Order: sequence, then C-alpha cells, then structure tokens
Amino acid sequence: MDSSVPATLPAWIILDPMLTRWLQEDIGRGDLTTQALGLSEQGQAKLLFKQAGCVAGLPLVQRVFSLLDGHIKLMPLVAEGEWCAAGTVVAELQGPMAPLLTGERVALNLIMRLSGIATLTKQYGDAIATLPTQLVDTRKTTPGLRLLEKYATRIGGAKNHRLGLDDAVMLKDNHIQAAGGIGAAIDQVRTQIPYPLAVEVETETLEQVTEALEHDVDIIMLDNMLPAQMQKAVGMIRACSTTIKIEASGNITLDTIRAAAETGVDYISTSAPITQAPWLDISLRMIA
Repeated sequence: MDSSVPATLPAWIILDPMLTRWLQEDIGRGDLTTQALGLSEQGQAKLLFKQAGCVAGLPLVQRVFSLLDGHIKLMPLVAEGEWCAAGTVVAELQGPMAPLLTGERVALNLIMRLSGIATLTKQYGDAIATLPTQLVDTRKTTPGLRLLEKYATRIGGAKNHRLGLDDAVMLKDNHIQAAGGIGAAIDQVRTQIPYPLAVEVETETLEQVTEALEHDVDIIMLDNMLPAQMQKAVGMIRACSTTIKIEASGNITLDTIRAAAETGVDYISTSAPITQAPWLDISLRMIA
C-alpha cells in the first residue's frame, strides 16, 4: 500500500462551522452542571487510550476546546496515526477547568469515532501490505461526517475514492440499467462530462468486462466477483491494456481481502473500515 502522501484535514474555515454546530447541540442553553459548580480555576487533563488502536483526531480535539476557550492547550504525546497500546496517554491538556469539562463529550466523540475507523482501516491495509494493491474507501459515510471519516481512513493507510458525486464519473449497475447497457451509458456520458475526467464502469460478469473493454474505459470495477472469476477478468483486461486500472469491490472482508488482492487488481474498495468500525474506547481524565 502507498501511504506516502500524508493525510491532511480540510481547512478550519470548512470545519469550524461543523464543530461549532456540534458544540451548540451538546451545550444547548448551557452546561448546567459545570456552571453550577462555579469553576474558575485552571485544570489539567489527560487523553487515555483504554484499548489498543490507531490515533486519529488529535487536531480536532485541540480545535474543539480552542473554540470554547483559546487558552486551552493540547500537548500531543504521540503522533497522529501512531498505533498505541491500551493504557497509553496520547495527549495532555491544560487550561481553564470549565471549558475542559464542557467540551469533553464532543471532543471524545470525534476522536473515538475517527480512531475506530483508522484502526480498522489499518487492519485491512495490513492484510495486503506485501502486495501492490491499494486500499480505498467509498461514499458509504455518515451524513455530515464524510470529510472526517475519509480523513480517518487516510490516517489508517487507505486512499480516498470519490468524496462526492462531482468528483468523478462512475457508471454503476443502476446507471447502466437506466441507459440501456454499458456501451450506451459510456457513449452518452462521454458527450456530457468535462475534460479530462476518467470514466469508471462497474461490471458483474465477464461479458460486461468485455463490453467495457470494447468502449475503452479508464477504470473497470469488478463487483462481487469470486476470486476465480476476478482472476479471469484481470487476465482479460491485461491482455487488452496495461493502463486500464482495475478495482475490486463488493463484500470485501478481512477474510477475503487478501485473496482479492492476489488476483492482481490495482485497487480494492470497501466501505467496511467506516461502516463496520467500532468506536475506540478513549477517556478524558482530569488530573488532580
């Protein structure tokens, strides 16, 4: 897998309104508990991994607290993307006690969710790490969280597939059905799409692979094929072209991803690292 390009978060001008909305959702008319305690002193806290995993979201934790109080500082003790054992303190925070308590839940929700995704992504990537096939994510994301969930897959070592429908042209089964076939769909989109977008087509049979090759597509997806059928499809494509990219997709699991990669496909796309990732158990502990 190629993870040489580091994962970067979108600009804060994009993320700040989202983080602010999530804080507003949690705070509502006010943090009644913290306000009732009348806390005004400075405090310290530590961010503790209660189970092993890949840390993702430390910059977001810092930003959440900064939006509440610019005097809160986060000191990372590990690098973003590092694998941490259970019991690892990944960061320490210091600043006014009240906003530390108020922002705790939103900050934890984000780093727990993103670290869970990064952790499962890394497990999928590790399964094919010795092969040239690259792992990519999909558009199966939580509405409102796509930018962050796809950031987490990058942290875990995957590449991003489309961020949205406006990123690329992908003819899936329903598009093909609506257009009357693969050839008709390809011919039609090529008259409409801007240059220089590539055209990817989803295929489920060897006959569809043949039709896609006849229309000179840029990327062929092999969807829900068993390894033996996938191997034949890869051979057919490579006999015609060494430049067409080949993507495997559909019901890819940790048990099957290695076999799919061994067929010689260039990419494996799966939603599992996002849709099946459990939240990582992380806590924020105040330091006395």
